[in-house]
Amino acid sequence: MTLDDDPPDWLDDESSIAIPIEDSLDLHTFAPQEVKGVVEEYLFQCHQKGLWEIRVIHGRGHGVQRNIVRGVLARSLWVVAFKDASPDAGGWGVTIVKLLAKQT
Repeated sequence: MTLDDDPPDWLDDESSIAIPIEDSLDLHTFAPQEVKGVVEEYLFQCHQKGLWEIRVIHGRGHGVQRNIVRGVLARSLWVVAFKDASPDAGGWGVTIVKLLAKQT
């Protein structure tokens, strides 16, 4: 997986895919063991691009991906705050993330 720049060290080039850096990331296509690395890199790239609010779509299910995402967000240098989306925007299946403004 690459996110606009070079792939992270933990991933070799043969298994990489490109993900557009937009204000929303849908994790449904990723296995739980990929979620942590994908979210970490996505947060970094969003911060570099100057995005200040993003949506991470992890789904409702049993909460496995949500817990992984929330753990990454809690430790990230670029995250100011995060919360569940409103019920009409995905509720607890989507996390709204506020990022630090990029310093120029």
